[in-house]
Amino acid sequence: MDSEFNTLETKVAQFVTLCERLREENVVLRQQLVSAENDSKRLSEKINAAKAKLERLLTRLPG
Repeated sequence: MDSEFNTLETKVAQFVTLCERLREENVVLRQQLVSAENDSKRLSEKINAAKAKLERLLTRLPG
């Protein structure tokens, strides 16, 4: 019985350690996601600005 209890205790400790590691990894991934979303938004704004500038230049061409 003690052996089974010790085995269970070890497995529970491993599970807790895994949960803590995954929680920390999740925090890092959330931070990376926010950063990627900010980069995407910034790049999208740059693309829209370039598109608008190109459209303005195209209207100036004789045609």
